[in-house]
Amino acid sequence: MEKTHSFKSWLIATRPWSFPASVMPVVVTIAYMFYVQGSSVDWVAGVWAAFAIVAFHAAGNTWSDYHDFKKGVDQAADNVGGTSLTSGEFRPAEILRLSIGLIAVAIVFGILIVIYRGVPILYFGIAGLVLTLLYPVMKYNALGDVDIFLTYSLLPILATTYVVGGALYFPALWLTLPLGLITVAILHINNLRDMESDRSAGIRTLAMLAGRRRAAYMYCVEIFLPFVWIVGMVALGELPLWSLIVLLATVPALKAAKKALRSREEGKSVVVGLDERTAQLQLVFSLLLTVSFLVGGVVK
Repeated sequence: MEKTHSFKSWLIATRPWSFPASVMPVVVTIAYMFYVQGSSVDWVAGVWAAFAIVAFHAAGNTWSDYHDFKKGVDQAADNVGGTSLTSGEFRPAEILRLSIGLIAVAIVFGILIVIYRGVPILYFGIAGLVLTLLYPVMKYNALGDVDIFLTYSLLPILATTYVVGGALYFPALWLTLPLGLITVAILHINNLRDMESDRSAGIRTLAMLAGRRRAAYMYCVEIFLPFVWIVGMVALGELPLWSLIVLLATVPALKAAKKALRSREEGKSVVVGLDERTAQLQLVFSLLLTVSFLVGGVVK
């Protein structure tokens, strides 16, 4: 007899704590478009876009967990990250069905947006779907960071400008690096933590290729360069002065960096949970940037 699961268990299986990594680039871009275009921004379409990318993200998480478990990347002894399969709570077939169902939901959201806004959005949706499905293969060959940057930064940011503004607005690409790097840092610190188990599973990640010491430094660059970038964009006049409030997020960034650097000598135990803290950093950074654009759009 097949075990039944509560709604909460199904929800946890999608790793909802990670959703800000995908939804916040959409939210930030909507606020940015308000800053540059004012009241012409289509807020309702923006909300639909946010729902669509969260559905894609949930599908991607479960799709990745399924393939990681089948590949042996995630094992029964693991007690960090996604544990719905490694704990034995769910069977692989259940997680696969969940992933396929979520992909279907995301496609429905995407079709509705295409009907409302136009065919160009279809191309972004197809690209996002392909990158989601290819993520396990790319991750196993040290290209997971590239996949995440494209899927949760460049594509949603550019697509959102079209969804809420009716046309592609390429200056928004200035946002891809700061938002994308912090999002990539979530994956990177996860891979730094799992270097030994990933090596045993026969896969390659960027953290493995770099080695623990260099990988720790790379993580620090990924979470601090966004602050430098924002300051530079403000200095060039591309972003409002209000955007400097993101510097408040340097406090949690410093704490995260110290933990990552300690891992050089103390090993992976130091960075357990740091992927979630990095997701929280991305959320705080994005919220502060969103507020700066909203204020900048009102006070000009």
